[in-house]
Amino acid sequence: MSLVSTEWLEENLNKVRIIDATWHMPSSKRNAYNEYLKIHIENAVFFDLDKSSNEKSSLPHMLPNEEKWGKIVSDLGIKNSDHLVIYDNSDIISSCRCWYNFIYFGHNPNKISILDGGLIKWINEKRPTTNKIKKFNKSEYAVIENKSLVKNKEEIEKNIVSKQFELIDARSEQRFKGLIPEPRKGLKSGHIKNSKNIPFNECLNKNDRTFKNKEELIKIFEKKDINNKKDVIFTCGSGVTACVLGLVNSIISGKTPIIYDGSWSEWGKE
Repeated sequence: MSLVSTEWLEENLNKVRIIDATWHMPSSKRNAYNEYLKIHIENAVFFDLDKSSNEKSSLPHMLPNEEKWGKIVSDLGIKNSDHLVIYDNSDIISSCRCWYNFIYFGHNPNKISILDGGLIKWINEKRPTTNKIKKFNKSEYAVIENKSLVKNKEEIEKNIVSKQFELIDARSEQRFKGLIPEPRKGLKSGHIKNSKNIPFNECLNKNDRTFKNKEELIKIFEKKDINNKKDVIFTCGSGVTACVLGLVNSIISGKTPIIYDGSWSEWGKE
């Protein structure tokens, strides 16, 4: 149940836990938390992607340790048994990174859903919103880390020769080909050798930012000659849009997402 519709969520508002996982690129000059305070879906809690990462790392959005993740989720009052519906108001579908993090730390994948079309679609359809913050009692969330769902730089380097898995880059074609500079300073342009490119936006409908249907998504992957008999690993700029493709691959194949966490922020260092 990776995607749920706005109609489904409105009918099930009181049966699920709702998470606003909006994150914006620093260059956008937008503040996700301030936006949440002004308007959000009823009962939604705010997930801060930056604060929920490994803040000791020099790289953005690296996974935290088990202890930190357990505290973050427990403070939000989320239980292991909860069905989570995650949404965002972001151009880069940041909810998918939150979805991946929960899977990585052991939440049942069948109980984590993305709101298709996000907050923008919800608002455009005039569904109920609020600026009231609901407080939840602290929980005791049990974390089970699955380290097989993440790749490091050394494993990516070895794969250039061994070709044991497919590596798919979610950045734009221009960034992938090195035709434009990277948005983060100190990074060279280009891509990891032997990786393939599926810009994450290709998987979305332009009119409402919902995901394309399964048949269309399969064709997008087939065009890139991706061998789904191998593990498929996803990368991007900082590990956010890689998770959009991770979700797409989950829809197509039912496979659990695997991410190169350092992504181009690590590989592209000059």
